[in-house]
Amino acid sequence: MSLPGLELSAPVEATLVPTIQELKEGTEWRFEVAFGTKVEVRLLSGSAELFGTELAPKQPYTFSGTKSAIYTWHGCRLEIVGDCQVEYIAEETPMINYANLHFALEKLRDGAASAGRDGPRVLVVGPENAGKTSLVKLLTAYATRCGRLPVTVNLDTKESMLSIPGSLSAATFSSIIDVEEGWGSSPTNGPSPVPVKLPLVYYLGLANPEDRTSVYKPIMTRLALSVMNRLQDDSEAKTTGCVIDTPGVISQGKGGYDVIHHAVSEFSVSLVVVLGSERLYSDMLRRFNGQKTSAGETIAVIKLDKSGGCVDRDDAFLHQLRQAQIREYFFGDSKCTLSPHTQQIDFSSVGIYKLAESSALLTSLMPGDANEDSMIPPIFDKIEPSAQMQNAMLAIVHAETNDPQESIRDASVIGFVYVAEVDEKRKKLKVLAPLSGRLPNKAMIWGSWPEGVTDLVG
Repeated sequence: MSLPGLELSAPVEATLVPTIQELKEGTEWRFEVAFGTKVEVRLLSGSAELFGTELAPKQPYTFSGTKSAIYTWHGCRLEIVGDCQVEYIAEETPMINYANLHFALEKLRDGAASAGRDGPRVLVVGPENAGKTSLVKLLTAYATRCGRLPVTVNLDTKESMLSIPGSLSAATFSSIIDVEEGWGSSPTNGPSPVPVKLPLVYYLGLANPEDRTSVYKPIMTRLALSVMNRLQDDSEAKTTGCVIDTPGVISQGKGGYDVIHHAVSEFSVSLVVVLGSERLYSDMLRRFNGQKTSAGETIAVIKLDKSGGCVDRDDAFLHQLRQAQIREYFFGDSKCTLSPHTQQIDFSSVGIYKLAESSALLTSLMPGDANEDSMIPPIFDKIEPSAQMQNAMLAIVHAETNDPQESIRDASVIGFVYVAEVDEKRKKLKVLAPLSGRLPNKAMIWGSWPEGVTDLVG
């Protein structure tokens, strides 16, 4: 239709033509969506699930920046609107084995409920990109669908569960996992759907826990103590048990097996699940199979094949994923928009700590008459704000600024702020906080992970 006087045609909005995918029983539709693009999926008929969470009929689900898969037990029809980077239907999946693991855990939970014992504590280990987090999500979702109250633990600082990367966290799941957002949202950064998921978060600020196991292991111990106390205080959680996700780097030998041993001990793990590695399975069998937990239970080790849908996530994709998670923490997502606030704070009003450089060489060069305390390297360096801190994330923890370093290390996270600007002349920090109001006068930890976001604040 022409515009009067201009003889120009009005632009016509492009309409995306939906495509239909017919899935037979026992197959899954695997897809990858780039950041900045969206794909809408709707279940037209049949039944389907994503990582154990059922899709509602006719409900549109929007995906962006993800590599995922939708599985059907009995067959279904899907309507897809948008362009995927990669998409195909897979007929060979390990879902039957994963479901069998769930049913075995349910049998253990029923036995634990009738005998008044603890439910299974499951540790999932395996190399990177083996599908550990996907399996943990699936086991958590299946447990909640059965009316259980699973406690899910994330020990992988490269991933995030209801927090930003660089953290270790645990949460009790009483509601289904969000299809679009994964683990869902939490009230640590604003309003959240009911029932809320209240995560317990500790901050390491490193991508690789093997870089500082002397800090990582004590934090894991504190998290495990809280988890075990929750299991003892809540009868439903006690009989359900917990599922623990681990970083892939600790499954590659070297010093990582010591970290696995520490996790097995601290969480009183009764079942070790090995994904996608024959060598790791052999090592775990030799180390743990038939051993006893602190409660006298026999530890079992089983092996599962990783899904053929597991793909290597390159550095560029992981970088974009971390940036998106940080943005979501402050600004929310398409379903819940948040309004963060910036404020100016004085250098003198903050106590910021950064992990001290660990050097065995420096310790070995200390004089022989040095006292025992001087031989113990510091955990943190208390630092003055500087320009290097710009665009960094700071974790505010439940510790006073002058508390002992061990207390600061072991303190849980209140929330995170983003350093938007450092004015060294005026000795002022401009920070972005998820909520308005004065920041708590607590210790802050500056980690090296995740990396800063340069354009978070205009």
